[in-house]
Amino acid sequence: MRITPLLRAVAALACAAAVPAAAEDGRRWLAGDHHVHSEWSVGWDRSTTPPTPIRGGDSPYSRTRNARQALAHGLAWIVHTDHGGPGHSAVTRDHAWPALLQARREVLELVQFNGMEFDVPGGEHASLIIAPGPAERDELVAIERDYGRAEPLQPGTREDGRLMLRALALMRALPAPPLVFVNHPSRSSTGVGRWGQVEPVELLAWHDAAPQVLVGMEGAPGHQAAPERGLYRHAGAPTFGGFDQMTAEVGGVWDGMLAQGRRFWIPAPSASHVNRRDGGRDFDPGEYSKTYVWARHEPADILDAMRHGRMFAVTGDLVDALELTVRGPDGGDAATLGGTLRVPEGARLRVELRLRQPAGPNANGQRPRLDHVDLIVGARGPDGAPRMEVRRAGAGDWRRDGRWLSLSWEIAAPAGGGFLRVRGSSTAEAEPQPDPPGEDPWQDLWFYSNPVFVRSGT
Repeated sequence: MRITPLLRAVAALACAAAVPAAAEDGRRWLAGDHHVHSEWSVGWDRSTTPPTPIRGGDSPYSRTRNARQALAHGLAWIVHTDHGGPGHSAVTRDHAWPALLQARREVLELVQFNGMEFDVPGGEHASLIIAPGPAERDELVAIERDYGRAEPLQPGTREDGRLMLRALALMRALPAPPLVFVNHPSRSSTGVGRWGQVEPVELLAWHDAAPQVLVGMEGAPGHQAAPERGLYRHAGAPTFGGFDQMTAEVGGVWDGMLAQGRRFWIPAPSASHVNRRDGGRDFDPGEYSKTYVWARHEPADILDAMRHGRMFAVTGDLVDALELTVRGPDGGDAATLGGTLRVPEGARLRVELRLRQPAGPNANGQRPRLDHVDLIVGARGPDGAPRMEVRRAGAGDWRRDGRWLSLSWEIAAPAGGGFLRVRGSSTAEAEPQPDPPGEDPWQDLWFYSNPVFVRSGT
């Protein structure tokens, strides 16, 4: 029997409802995509003053079409995030917003958030996700109009990074604060550790300004079907296994932030503009990359999961459920993704990991094999740099129960506190390798969990 996208979606949603973990308050793993473009990512006729928006200039697809494709690829939620531009806030208000309402009416099964790819003042791009409610249209329009770097008719007038801090202060004070994830943070880098428009010091400043609003960055960027994955075109700064170097490097930028105790999370979106079938360089929402959140099928709880790190990122449907549990020495207290476990100094920890492999093939017709899993443990060293430990497990180390794989470790709690996270791959690479131009992304699949924190001492 041919596996159609619709059958794949039904199977994925049925599996999500069947996770045997203690689904408190009806929570389950829900796949989604926080960065999706539509025809309201317009082009611009700059022969007029002001420039005239050209519908479909950067993507030919309606928001309803994107919602249907997301559902067909097994997603339960998406965020519509169109580009800005000179005076684009009027497009957001008059065209993108009615299109969102139409998509919500026509694709009822999918939770759909209002958002945009925000042009960061003094930076590059970030996905802005508005909390649903009576003010969601006007909040997005006001943020774009007053703070979007590309909004002014005169370019280059909003390059002061202090404006981003003011924007975050405004968002933080809203009755229902939005979420912000920095997009493709190393795309403009020229080498490993040679940063471009997004520098680690900026991430720290933005997170300090609004730690419950700007809560993370793309672990794996979109545009994974491009010849240079993620459109990371500088030969010295590619993606690594499809993931940004800030995430992929053990002990790198992300681990440095986690070692400081920062609650800073990673998702994996599509950044869908034009699908590869139509001559583009993208996958549809959910076709290749997925972000799973542990949540009820309702907007507020999905946002809560993203805000507090109850999520993991995966490519190519390598896994579709992940349970990472860290238990204290008595086996009673425990913490999971995004949570914190408090234990005595020098305590022993029991780390339990359960992974589920999908029931059917992925969108490329494959049933990818998991080659290995890494448990990554980090802590802040005396010099402030992260101290890292990696423990690898292969097929001979895990226990299988149907589609579920189980692993466990006994480790010492990181001295002074720290964090634990896991990743895994379909490849045998000890570390994700630089992605060469033209690589087949379906042969290089990874998942990354968000961390569990451990605080030791009294």
